[in-house]
Amino acid sequence: MDVRLTAEQQQLREAAAKLADDLGPGSVAELEDADRLARLEKAVDATGFRALRSDGGSGVEVAIVAEEFARGLVDVPFAGPVLADDLSRRLGREYTPIAAPPDGVDLTKALAGVVESPVELRELSDDDATRWRALALTVTCADLVGAARGTQNLAVEYAKVREQYGATIGSYQAVGHMLAEGLALIEGSISVLRHAAWAVDELPAAAAVEAARVAKIYCARAALTVCETSIQVHGGIGNTWECLAHVYLRRVLTATETWPVKLEELSIGLS
Repeated sequence: MDVRLTAEQQQLREAAAKLADDLGPGSVAELEDADRLARLEKAVDATGFRALRSDGGSGVEVAIVAEEFARGLVDVPFAGPVLADDLSRRLGREYTPIAAPPDGVDLTKALAGVVESPVELRELSDDDATRWRALALTVTCADLVGAARGTQNLAVEYAKVREQYGATIGSYQAVGHMLAEGLALIEGSISVLRHAAWAVDELPAAAAVEAARVAKIYCARAALTVCETSIQVHGGIGNTWECLAHVYLRRVLTATETWPVKLEELSIGLS
């Protein structure tokens, strides 16, 4: 596989990133801004991102959008609608999920509308049902990677401006090493995510879901570590409500527990 994004995929990434940067919450207080939420919902709906699969989009392209939305804490549904779109395509008819609003810890409600085990999967062939599950796992992996990137950026920017003993904390080796480790974990996560996203459409169904399971375990562990590091770099302020670090952590915890994967489910070794 070629892990490089095509020119069109790079444009998709840039469009999703711009939308997230322009209309995603810039503070915890903005999560309650109804006007911003309405504008964000309208913008996401207008892009057609939620119908990527029925429009011929690949698993890679769905993951690109999911990752950028998580990085920018986009707080309107994407995963639920795009998975419903994929299921509708496979069923050959409209599928509308009936899901109660999530009552989990995620303040962005990123997985609102997600149904983990739709009964309609029974109508599909084993191949189609398995590929849908592979895509579902991959979307949550992309959410984990995006959230890790977002909280890493938050920590890096804070380390550039917060001063202790007459120097920015980012100039101290201990802080620099923690941030470097976070970056290494993110790079590894991007690698396994890209493979899983590519596998959704390109590998046999069983291999695709296996790649997604591997990615889920790796990305969940990595994202949690990066979130914890971000809170630590922020020091005391990292434990306050006003710091966005906990919003990223809540999103990571929710994505981890949606279609969770255990090591014993894998047919290959992973430590």
